[in-house]
Amino acid sequence: MTSGAVDTGRRSGPIVGLLVLVWVCGLTAAAVWWVGILLEQWSVSYGDQSGEFEDLERRASVALLVAALVATAGPAVIALVAYQLRRVRTTVVFLVLTVVIAVPAVPIAVLAGRDLDPPAAATTPGPPGHCVEHSGGDTRCPGG
Repeated sequence: MTSGAVDTGRRSGPIVGLLVLVWVCGLTAAAVWWVGILLEQWSVSYGDQSGEFEDLERRASVALLVAALVATAGPAVIALVAYQLRRVRTTVVFLVLTVVIAVPAVPIAVLAGRDLDPPAAATTPGPPGHCVEHSGGDTRCPGG
């Protein structure tokens, strides 16, 4: 074993550990943010302000989207750093963790992203583009 490999092995433990700590703290913060918004929704649901409830629904979707992103991107970044530091087992563990977390997180993120899109404006149907027969057999169409 060369001195460079020993030096890299000594440095990589704290670096990967720090990244795991940052990831867990980010996940915790996103979860607390989302739960806080849900509690706000619960308290607003007893009031008469529908506009505020819609704003809270949008904020909850953003928080859920951020939580899904942090949950999936964290292990992927840790795996990339571990790969750069030549920590093969750590890389494999965090790649597997990324896939396991991404399986439920991607559909949740897609649904949260759909909630962020504003609903399409309701359009009133215009007159038909063809001749329509009325009751009694009377067909009065423009032009004859």
